[in-house]
Amino acid sequence: MDATLLTLPKIELHRHLEGSWRLETLCAIAREYCLPIPSYDPEEIRPHVQIMPDEPHTAERFLSKFRFLRQFFRSETIIKRVVRETVLDAAADGVRYMELRFTPQALNNIMRVEYDTVIEWVCEEAHSAARDAGIEVRLIVSMNRHEGASNAEAVLDAALAFRERGVVALDLAGNEDGYPAEPFRMVFRRAKREGLFVTIHAGEWAGADSVRDALELLDADRIGHGIRILEDPALVAEVARRGIPLEVCPTSNVDSGICPHLRDHPLPLLLKNGLTVTINTDDPLISGISLTDQLAQVMEHLGWAIEDVRAAQLNSAKTAFLPADARAALVQAVQG
Repeated sequence: MDATLLTLPKIELHRHLEGSWRLETLCAIAREYCLPIPSYDPEEIRPHVQIMPDEPHTAERFLSKFRFLRQFFRSETIIKRVVRETVLDAAADGVRYMELRFTPQALNNIMRVEYDTVIEWVCEEAHSAARDAGIEVRLIVSMNRHEGASNAEAVLDAALAFRERGVVALDLAGNEDGYPAEPFRMVFRRAKREGLFVTIHAGEWAGADSVRDALELLDADRIGHGIRILEDPALVAEVARRGIPLEVCPTSNVDSGICPHLRDHPLPLLLKNGLTVTINTDDPLISGISLTDQLAQVMEHLGWAIEDVRAAQLNSAKTAFLPADARAALVQAVQG
């Protein structure tokens, strides 16, 4: 079955660049820049960047891995290396199409260059790596709720400048509990008017109301995670009727403390209620998985058959942020 899953043409709609490093690359950069970290050994760095079985699975612990990783974004060369390796790793895992999201501010905390400079680096390398690997890659520019809306317009302006170079959507990420959508309303409405798709992290660390806000205030085309939508049956029915897709990341939901165990994940209930579900990794390094691993785990712990996996991949193809003709071609490729 693992061989079948590996060779299955796969689609990833929810993967963060910042959570997609190779451990060996982290070690190489730490040595080159003499970073003050506990060790340059991959296995000793691992607990700082990956959720370990014996540590608390909480939102705070999950987000702490990103804080550790931010110190490694120090140059154009490093950013391009991480982009290339992320694309190559996805291709090696059988991913045919990927929407890779990244947060310009997260890549830029040390360098302090213009947002459009960072986005240009990512676009250039994603295009080059995708060409070399025979994979199709589109980019989603993200901003974090907890960092406030003061720079949101600048991020959007930079994203819009690269619509012809692979940027297809705008994303709002981070812990939605205590960081409402309202301050970002005008920015995301403008993104839609200017031709970008919108995907919003919601229903992850906050309840169904955050999903409703993502739809009503930010005009979301897709919902990142969204699993707590089940707390509002009326909203579930509305989202199912409208066919709004959920970018579900099961292992990540366990690692961040939303679900106690994969066997307890509400994925079966989402499907039972007629919701459109896609399966994704979120952060391969932090969760220690590939998309193939994620699909295998869903089969093992939630009773999926290979037909269910294929159906989820078809959902991903049908809801990719592509023009209609390109999306139809992707659907045909997945159907074989």
